[in-house]
Amino acid sequence: MDITTLNRKDFVSDSQVKWCRGCGDFNVLKVMQSMLAKTGRSRENSVFISGIGCSSRFPYYLETYGFHTIHGRAPAIATGVKATNPALDVWVITGDGDALSIGGNHFMHAIRRNQDIKILLFNNAVYGLTKGQFSPTSAQGWISKSSPNGSPDRAIRPLALAASVGATFIARTCDNDPKHLAMVLEAAAEHKGTVVVEILQNCVIFNDGVHEPYYGPKNKTENLLYLEQGKPLSFGENEDKKLIINGFGFKKTTVADPQQFIHRQELQDLEYAFALANLSYPEFPVPVGIFRQVQQQTFDQLLMEKEKKAKQQHGGSDLTALLQQGSYQRVV
Repeated sequence: MDITTLNRKDFVSDSQVKWCRGCGDFNVLKVMQSMLAKTGRSRENSVFISGIGCSSRFPYYLETYGFHTIHGRAPAIATGVKATNPALDVWVITGDGDALSIGGNHFMHAIRRNQDIKILLFNNAVYGLTKGQFSPTSAQGWISKSSPNGSPDRAIRPLALAASVGATFIARTCDNDPKHLAMVLEAAAEHKGTVVVEILQNCVIFNDGVHEPYYGPKNKTENLLYLEQGKPLSFGENEDKKLIINGFGFKKTTVADPQQFIHRQELQDLEYAFALANLSYPEFPVPVGIFRQVQQQTFDQLLMEKEKKAKQQHGGSDLTALLQQGSYQRVV
């Protein structure tokens, strides 16, 4: 089949979607299926790899290749898939618990190596599959089944963590804004290197309304900061509120100021993306869009270079000769 003729339905599998009615994952799935068709992706060259959690059922619902793996280890499986066949488009589907608790180690190392994989982190600030425990992104003091007196932990900021280990593509979007979600996913699909996209997602059963104060229809104008390349960091109904440089971070103002920052997602320095990722409600608007997008050598490119160099240095593929070179001992 000519891939240019594919439409969304070609990426819809025959598996019954088993999410709760009203779950934000439905919107993300639909937008992903449409984006794959729109950008001419091949079903045979697309692989979706997930860990454990509600969002990790994603691979079942796409007519592509996929793995539903073990808790927190999706980045490790994705690394092997990409290293084995660099021509594949490899996506990792994970949640805030899967990626940042049991999977935190794999998450960080995949990013720092700049694997050519795309990590979509569904953040609903709760363990939904196991029925409502606090997660690494739950607010400190949040009352849940596992924290009846309030969570004692400070919340992880996923994109600040991604910036701290050098992610080459960092973005945030929302499950309730299909147009913005599609824009971010299209840019992510084209990027070469590790992509980290945080998707603010609502769990209607165990943490309903967690993002409503800033991404709800009545609140987003004042409380979301839409990042646009080459434009000032402005927000508010008339875009009359601005962010200006304040030491190593930002402060808000409503007056013209020469320190107002123009958004530049191509900056190699990590400090700007890190500062953006640390802006949080209610003190600041929540940034959405592409924080950082830079090009650096990918892990699979580096592996291929090293393999080619090793073959040139050591000649053919005589395994016996390879094992017997240098000093070795014979055990009788």
